[in-house]
Amino acid sequence: MWATPPQPLPLQLQRPPGPPPRPFLTRHRSSRLNRIAASQDPLTSLSRLLWGRALPPAQLVLAVRHGWTAAWQLLMRQLAPSDPETGAFTRTPSRFPAVAGTPSSRLHLYVGLPCPWAHRALVVRALLGLEARLPVSVAVPGDDGAWSFTPDSPDGLYGKRKLREVYAVRSGGFEGRASVPMLWDAERREVVCNESIEIIKFLCGLANADGGGLDLRPPELRQDIDRWYGVIYPSVNNGVYRCGFAQSQAAYDAAASELFGALDRLEAHLAGSRYLCGDRLTLADVCLFTTLIRFDLVYNTLFRCTRRKLAEYPSLHAYTRDIYQMPKVAETCDMEAIMAGYFKTLFPLNPGGIQPLPPASCDSESLLRPHGREALSSAAGTPLEAAGVS
Repeated sequence: MWATPPQPLPLQLQRPPGPPPRPFLTRHRSSRLNRIAASQDPLTSLSRLLWGRALPPAQLVLAVRHGWTAAWQLLMRQLAPSDPETGAFTRTPSRFPAVAGTPSSRLHLYVGLPCPWAHRALVVRALLGLEARLPVSVAVPGDDGAWSFTPDSPDGLYGKRKLREVYAVRSGGFEGRASVPMLWDAERREVVCNESIEIIKFLCGLANADGGGLDLRPPELRQDIDRWYGVIYPSVNNGVYRCGFAQSQAAYDAAASELFGALDRLEAHLAGSRYLCGDRLTLADVCLFTTLIRFDLVYNTLFRCTRRKLAEYPSLHAYTRDIYQMPKVAETCDMEAIMAGYFKTLFPLNPGGIQPLPPASCDSESLLRPHGREALSSAAGTPLEAAGVS
């Protein structure tokens, strides 16, 4: 008989020759993975797992840099179109640049508090006492950058959620940028105008027709007002945006040089003249004021207008305080809304969304300091050529 074969031994895997395993490495790796899972900041923990506390690898830095630059350029081309050859910011023309026809008496003004162009309309409305005749709805920047309405700041006419929905109420519909300020005819359900300079000219005519006392655009000064505006708009109002939205070094350098050259000329002129056109406040002053009040607050840092602060221009800063202290003007200046509207909304310029502390020169205590400009003699008879305006 055959003998019963022995039972086979269990299969045993043999570890190849080498140093014995180090159990503490396995435990350490497992501990690091557990920390990532439990961490409230998993990105930081993951980066430390990959390369410890050292700087990220050069290849990763370069890849992220090129990727971010491409994304930034794409966003900027939509937010702030530029000349493809020079990188210079080119402002998109207003869709409704002029008041057409004769609007009805049921007008409504749409504004946004951060916007300097909309601020012009708010200041003129306040100075001319048009609050009762011209109701206003205040839009706020949404997460997507579009002007929106909230329960705290609603659309007073239609209860819309977005300003572009108000634009779309018009009979022809609407495509394009829904910008502020926008003057709306509630009876005709039509946009009257969304170009700020034309809106404030129209408001002056509206107040004059009502027999208002203050004339911000008197016939005898209109030529001077237009000539000053020809300096202020391209070099200062739009100049700060040309600095902030420049997409090449050459474009920035040109815009900054023009901006501060204009500010130097304005400083020299206002050292001897209370306002741009002499002793009378005009629309030219309003247009300059809404940029100056934002200069140290926003443009000096976020838009890289860094050569000098407004507070370093004695005459310009006193001039800004002079206008700020006029009745009802300060009520139109919401510094918190201005800062949030720029630092929290302009993502390509401030990706982290961190809002800095406001400069001391921009708080109410500083802006309410005596300006002393009442003592200035009139410069109304001084040729504008002497101030470098042609």
